Amino acid sequence: MGVRTRVAALAALTLAGSLLVAGQADAGSHSSSLKPVATGLNGPRGVSTYKNFVIYSVTDGSVYVTDRRRSVKLGTVPGTGGFPPAIDTNKWGTTYALTGAGGEPGQPPVPGATTLYRMRYGKSPVKIADIGAYQKKDPDPYDQENNPTDSNPFGVAALSDGTVLVSDAAGNDLLRVWPNGHIKTVARLKPRTVKVPSGLPATDPDGNPLPPAGTPILAEAVATSVTVGSDGYWYVGELRGFPATPGTSQIWRIKPGSVGATCDPLKPAKGNCQRYADGYTSIVDLAGGPRGTLAVVELDKASWLRFELTGPTHGGLFLQYPGRNHRGGYVRELVKDQLTLPGGAGFNRWGELFVSAPVFGPGAVYKVRY
Repeated sequence: MGVRTRVAALAALTLAGSLLVAGQADAGSHSSSLKPVATGLNGPRGVSTYKNFVIYSVTDGSVYVTDRRRSVKLGTVPGTGGFPPAIDTNKWGTTYALTGAGGEPGQPPVPGATTLYRMRYGKSPVKIADIGAYQKKDPDPYDQENNPTDSNPFGVAALSDGTVLVSDAAGNDLLRVWPNGHIKTVARLKPRTVKVPSGLPATDPDGNPLPPAGTPILAEAVATSVTVGSDGYWYVGELRGFPATPGTSQIWRIKPGSVGATCDPLKPAKGNCQRYADGYTSIVDLAGGPRGTLAVVELDKASWLRFELTGPTHGGLFLQYPGRNHRGGYVRELVKDQLTLPGGAGFNRWGELFVSAPVFGPGAVYKVRY
């Protein structure tokens, strides 16, 4: 049960008429709150910043820039297949947009899918690299779905040297893309044995029986997210493949410049990719913040599978603080139970944090007061 299938299924729920909105901020009962920055958006997802501007993406592939008073379209990329692109903006103000698998599961990707684009105001998007084509020649040795060359680019981070990091949720790896389109595999994320959680229905939406609670399953890492920490290291977050057991999504810390590293849950403190934090659920985005903090976005705190089977509960937005020995320390939840299906987050250079929600349906981009 791959991420491409999951994205298509979740999108179908939206098209079927589910109205999903972010909860109202309540400063009186929470230590953090939400202030709208851009509203009336169709499926906002990607969030990045440049100086005092906030950049965000929506379902049709359009990317906008707002000064928090009005929004201007930066451009539109093809190939989204109804799922908004991931975005990031480098220190020079160049924005990169990354399209996922696109199209229906089992069918060829739509034109423009699995592609990294460069965007500048007043100019058409420029294709940088076809991630899916690269993955055809770089199969996943730890694939659990008999499709080792599948690709669903899901997360993007722009580096200060002009290269771009891409996390591939189907390839379960982290790639580095150069301006000329050259690609190298930075790291591969190995699967992890987890137990089927309790409380799931007996069958999936198609009537297929689900394994009983407690059944051990080797579940794919599903690399959905990547960011650069204030320490310069590269951080990758996992969704966790089927059965999406809560509390089994990890964050990995990767040495800059690495090539061919392995992120191994059985050897989490070895090599150039080491486990930074554990215990998360269905991570869909990371953002590097000030003083070593990371913003961690969970699609649904009950897991993406629970959402698909029984409907949404609450999304999660957390601040992961650094701990000792290059490991994560204290974790603080922000705007608790105020977000439904958040899609992305980003810090600006002053440490202000922004988040988008919901990734399916009408939504907004918010500034998080914390």
